[in-house]
Amino acid sequence: MSNQLRAITLTHVRYFKGDQLGHFLAWVSLVPVFIGLGGFVSHFLFRRELQGMFFALGILISNFINEVIKASVQQARPETCIMLEMCDSHGWPSNHSQYMFFFATYLTLLTYKKMGIMFRKQMLLVGLVVWPLALLTMYSRVYLGYHTVAQVFVGAGLGVFLGGLWFWVVNSLLIEFFPAIEESFFGRWFYVKDTSHIPNSLKFEYDNARAARRHASYKR
Repeated sequence: MSNQLRAITLTHVRYFKGDQLGHFLAWVSLVPVFIGLGGFVSHFLFRRELQGMFFALGILISNFINEVIKASVQQARPETCIMLEMCDSHGWPSNHSQYMFFFATYLTLLTYKKMGIMFRKQMLLVGLVVWPLALLTMYSRVYLGYHTVAQVFVGAGLGVFLGGLWFWVVNSLLIEFFPAIEESFFGRWFYVKDTSHIPNSLKFEYDNARAARRHASYKR
């Protein structure tokens, strides 16, 4: 394996040239970017669900807390930060680990809350895809030299805690304001909606879309 470093130029995640595992983990390390840009942005454009919006807001708050802690603790990254040109930033706790474990925790609780036949299958997907991705992301940050083992474990633990806490805040306190947000100028202008009260929102939308196709007022 060569000591020459290469980078995924879009985000500058470095790995050793010729290291196939490192190359794979470099892409795994970008999963939070894909979730943020591909997942939440697409969700707002095409779904506009309040639950998804507050999910994204929680991740932003989690990232802010991570930056505050890093600036306060100021724990250095491992010595490999010299090769990675990352020594000017702090490593405790790992933001990638915190992000992914927040995401996995919130999504697990949200899926469990809507448990039906369809969502049992979705829970299986969460268990077989989302949590392994979270663990792989945590491992990638150590393997690629961006963090120590302690830094990624603290990030993961903080992500689980904040994910669970934010889920409780949203679904026990803030959910009471969802109808008001729907009826507000913002909600009506952007067609923001809440389907938390619908057991199977996909079936509901499917049935209504088919019914609308048969209704004369919807025909072009």
